Amino acid sequence: MHVQEWLETVPAVAVYALVGLVIGLESLGIPLPGEIILVSSALLASQHGEIDPVVLGASATAGAIIGDSIGYAIGRKGGRPLLAWLGNKFPKHFSEGHIATAERSFEKWGMWTVFFGRFVALLRIFAGPLAGVLRMPYWKFLIANVLGGIVWAGGTTAVIYYVGIVAESWLKRFSWLGLVAAVLVGLTSMLVLKRKAKRAQQQTQQAETVATAE
Repeated sequence: MHVQEWLETVPAVAVYALVGLVIGLESLGIPLPGEIILVSSALLASQHGEIDPVVLGASATAGAIIGDSIGYAIGRKGGRPLLAWLGNKFPKHFSEGHIATAERSFEKWGMWTVFFGRFVALLRIFAGPLAGVLRMPYWKFLIANVLGGIVWAGGTTAVIYYVGIVAESWLKRFSWLGLVAAVLVGLTSMLVLKRKAKRAQQQTQQAETVATAE
């Protein structure tokens, strides 16, 4: 079943909880489709009044910030052995190459890696645990984590919600335009065919008149 179709079958409170939980677990370091769940829920909110986009955005933001903070604490306590363990459990996501790429990003951008990492699927999983492993000062991590969570989770919810409303409005207008166009095309086709039929009838009558005269 499609994600959005499945979300339509559960109450609004469950949608808020699910979004916060999935995004929190993803931010903690577990590979889950947090962005897909968030986008699907925001689109659903634009089509159904039962889901409040503000509450949805707040749930996503809280999940992102809390999940990243827990990931940071786990990474700080687990250190390098934690990365090796994750590599064995999730080789597709925590391979040595991916970890090396993430480390280079931290070395180059520092705390901004946590902020911009929100917008990149791979870094979104790595940011919290790796910041802890690399012993980034917590205050720097917290600032980037909170700002990133608000901008990514809240911003994504707002953008997708309003895009969904605009798209639905345009689809409704398009449906009316399509109906009007279909009617006009039908009337035009009928008039053209009627004119051609009348012309053909006149030509037949003229031919019969000529034949009779001869």
